[in-house]
Parts: sequence; C-alpha cells; structure tokens
Amino acid sequence: MTKTLTLVLFGEAEKGHLHRGILCQTLPELIDIFGHPPPASRGLVFAIQSLLYGQELIYFRVQEEGYSHEDYFRSIKQIDESEWASNIAAYVLPGVGDSEIIQALTPLCHTHHSLLITTQSDLYDYLTG
Repeated sequence: MTKTLTLVLFGEAEKGHLHRGILCQTLPELIDIFGHPPPASRGLVFAIQSLLYGQELIYFRVQEEGYSHEDYFRSIKQIDESEWASNIAAYVLPGVGDSEIIQALTPLCHTHHSLLITTQSDLYDYLTG
C-alpha cells in the first residue's frame, strides 16, 4: 500500500480563515471551506491537482499570494509549533518568489527533510531578486 503524501499549500481563496491550516482530503471539502479561486490565484488550482493525485493537503489561506508577508510568517510559525510538521512531505508556494518568505520556510524543510515546491517563474524571481 502506498503512503499518502501530506502537502502544505499556501494560497488565496474566496473564503476561509487566514493563516490557519485546514486539512482537506476531498474536492467537495476543499470547495466548501475555501470557495472558488480568485482571478490570477494559483493556490487552489494546485490544491485541486494535489487532491486529484490522492495527496493529503493542509491549506493555509493567505490574503495575497506572494505578498502577504504576515500571513505567511504566522502560518509558518503555526507549522513550526505543530506536532504534525514532521509528517509534511512538501511545502507548495505558488506565487512566491520573495526571499524572506522562502528563507523563513527553509529551516522547516531542512529539519523535516521536506521539499519546497515552486513554479519556474517564482524560482526565477527568487534567484534574481
């Protein structure tokens, strides 16, 4: 039997609590809690793809992908203080090329041997920023 991967994903959403990790295991559950994706948002799109591939998802809603520093920092602090941080296979940061946000999450990745997943354009922004 294949082990289910747990991903943490940060993204915008139509509704739901800010900087509070919510476990989602089905598409209807994701839509009920967070609603539809705002225009130009990629967080919920990645969340849908993750669930379709059978991965467990902890979704953190942020006000604006890549820009709401306080939302990211509060969420990262919550993860760091949680008991489930060691079970995270990867952190997904769509829309984030900001070095402060990425550097705040990097120690968790190192400690728990988790991946950091980003897009090509966000990686370019990070490397050239």
